This record gives sequence, structure tokens and C-alpha cells, in this order.
Amino acid sequence: MARAVAFPRSSPARIALAFAAVYLIWGSTYLTIRIAIETIPPMLMSATRFLIAGLILFAVTYRPGARHEHLTRRQWRDALIIGGCLLLGGNGIVSWGEQYVGSGYMALIVGSVPLWMALLAPAFGGRRVTALAGVGVAVGLAGVGLLVHPSGASIHWQSIAVLGSPLLWSIGSLYAQRAAMPRNALTATAMEMICGGLLMGIVGLAAGEAGRVHVASISGASWIAFVYLIAFGSLIGYTCYIWLLGHVSSTAVSTYAYVNPLVAVVLGAIVLGEAITPVTLGAGAMIIFAVALILSSRALQSRHKTVLEPAISDVA
Repeated sequence: MARAVAFPRSSPARIALAFAAVYLIWGSTYLTIRIAIETIPPMLMSATRFLIAGLILFAVTYRPGARHEHLTRRQWRDALIIGGCLLLGGNGIVSWGEQYVGSGYMALIVGSVPLWMALLAPAFGGRRVTALAGVGVAVGLAGVGLLVHPSGASIHWQSIAVLGSPLLWSIGSLYAQRAAMPRNALTATAMEMICGGLLMGIVGLAAGEAGRVHVASISGASWIAFVYLIAFGSLIGYTCYIWLLGHVSSTAVSTYAYVNPLVAVVLGAIVLGEAITPVTLGAGAMIIFAVALILSSRALQSRHKTVLEPAISDVA
């Protein structure tokens, strides 16, 4: 008989605040990324953001004198692989892509992460897609196709290229399930942020972004957005996410996957004036409905067996 999972008691108010932080902060990062890259090159902006956040987390969790485990070369290697997929491939493509597509559009594309994870999970030792999840995947992929290439509209290669973000994020998330990483989740995340930040910095420099950095020309709005991404998107948002995992079910926490796109679309329309067309609404509804089906399918599976859950969306 499967045992119910017992969670530490916490006040409903704290749980509600933590959910609000994950929903609103991570949903708002698509908007703040768009504002930040108006005057800061995208890859170097993201590289600096994650290097600073990663070093702060590492200093807090792996400080001298504190009790911690020895970090091995294999752990750093896996952190480099995961950071490359999640941050360079996932967040890096988001930052680059928002130069060409709207922040709401990008959020809906990233919202398809659970679809790709469901499809790729068997290749990483996970479960095969169930009938209910299969319906969700089919509906979700149809929604992605409609979003990328609406009927009668011309297609741009950037709209296709941004699909690499959820795909690489899913690969990195699934690889992380079997990776050799520290038991402390914050230490592991700090390592991934540092490695991912370094990789994004290399790509940014190779792309010639250093020549586009003019500190005196960076707007106040971009500076505020940049600081927000570090303090709220990377540090506060993730801390709330980790805390929630210890107090409520992972399925409940995973609801961010279809709440964040809604927040991003609304903020993009209000703040940036991004158009919300009927096609966008329809495609977004299909993707969100598909994610709900996939998460529902996982919730119905046996509780005593390990289920591969979507990783954090700090593709935010």
C-alpha cells in the first residue's frame, strides 16, 4: 500500500505567499528580461545575472567553517552539463529570442516544457507516456505549432529557433534526475548557475556582445530589471520554490508551469503593449490545457514510485 507523504506543518498564509512569489515573480521575469535587453546584450546580461546569483548562493551554502560535503570533479562536470542545458540553452535562448518575439509568446513556448519532458522521459529512464498524458502531448504540440506558424501568416526562423529553449531545458532537467550532484539543493543550484553563467559569457563574447556593452548607455529601466532578475527571479523565487517542495506536494508546486505563461502574457500586454490575438489565446489555451492533463496524469500514477517532475522554470 502506498504511503501518504507527510509534510511539515506551516501556516496557510506562508504557503500562499510562497505560491504567489513563484507565480508572480517567475511569471514577471519574461517582462523584465525584455526590458533588461533593451540596452544590455542578452547573453552577457544573462551570464552576469546568473554568475552573481550563483556566487551569492554558493557563498551562503558553501561558506568556510560550515558543514558541507566535498564537491567532486564529477559533480562539477554534471553541473556544467545541466547548466549548459538549463541556463545557456534554456534561459539563454529566452533572452536572445525576446529580441525578436514578444515576452508573452516566449512564455507560452517555454510553458510547453512538460510536453517535451513527457516525450523524452523514457530515454532517461522515466515512464512512458500514459494515454491521458498522450492526449495532453498531442494537444500541446498542436498548440505550439499554431503559435509558431498561425494559418496564413509568414514564418520567421527566430520563431522556430526559440523552440530550442524548452527542448534543451527538458533535456537538462531529465539529465539532472540521474546526475551526481550535492544533496543540498541550493549548493547544486549555485554550481549550475556558475557553470551556466560562464558558458553564456563565453557565447556572448564569441558573438561579439562585448563591443555592444556601453555602460553609460544602459537605461535606468534596464538596470532595475537586471537587479530584479538577480534578487527576485534567481534568489527569492527559487528559495520560495525549494521551500514549497518541502511543505506541499510536487504536483501542486508544478502548477507554476501553466500559471507563469498567463502572468507573462498579461504583463506583456499591459506594460509593453504586446498584442494578444485570438490565435495566441487559442494556442496558449491548448498548451496550458495540455500541461494540466500531463500533470494530472502524473498525480494519478502510483505515489510510492519515483516520477520525473518538471524542473524549475527559471528559464525564467
